Order: sequence, then structure tokens, then C-alpha cells
Amino acid sequence: MVDVTDKSVSRRLAKAQGIVRVGKEIMAHFDGDDIQSKKGPVFHTAILAGIQAAKKTSDLIPLCHPLPLTKCHVEIKKLDEERVKIVAEALTDGKTGVEMEALSAVSGAALTLYDMCKAISKSIVIEDIRLLEKTGGKSDFRAE
Repeated sequence: MVDVTDKSVSRRLAKAQGIVRVGKEIMAHFDGDDIQSKKGPVFHTAILAGIQAAKKTSDLIPLCHPLPLTKCHVEIKKLDEERVKIVAEALTDGKTGVEMEALSAVSGAALTLYDMCKAISKSIVIEDIRLLEKTGGKSDFRAE
């Protein structure tokens, strides 16, 4: 792992997003708030999975520092008739950033969405998982 011993503690925030192309067949199960599947409410379950993934990032990604998250928020919304957007925000006061936690949250939510909807259609595509914003530490970043 990178040695962060001499780094200062600062507020670290990261936002990430991903798009999941579920298709019209799955979106036909959208009830205005969530997609209903045989396994239950898809968005609600995927949000919990995303938060859990963020909390477990250091167990999933080698060499990531375990971080005490002070906030993790995951939101899933219908983007259009075939796609949903997942946005995750992770926050901590620490010596290293939370980009991987935000990206893990999006990835975990997207994979859960896939798992819960695959019985309806297997042509789901997870795409465009990326960092939107990072603040704190040595430098800030904002996607254009």
C-alpha cells in the first residue's frame, strides 16, 4: 500500500456514476419508482448493495486502504426508456481519497441490478462507470 503516514487528514469526497442499459423489456416492469422483479424491488436492493460495496472496497481492491466512511449515498434513476443512471457519493475525513469507494458503490449497484433483472432479459449492458468528482487532498477533479 502507499504510505500515507505523513499526509494530513482532510475531508475527502468522491462522486461516481454508471449507466445500465436494461432495455425496454425490463423497463416495462418500472412502476414509476422502481423496477419490480421476482427477487423484489430492484433499485432499493441495488442501493443497499452499492453502499455495502463501498464499505468493503479495501476487501475487493488490492492495496486500497480501509477507510471509515462518514457518508455513502447511492441513487438510481430512470434515464430514458432503456437506461438507468446510478450515482454514488462517498465521504470521509482521512488521509487518502474515496474515489475507489464511490466507483465500487456504482459497480456493486450495477451488478446487483443485473443479477435481479437477468431473469427478464440477459441483454443488460453496464457502461460508462466513471469518476465525476473528487475533492480533498492534494488535488481536486471534476469531469467535463
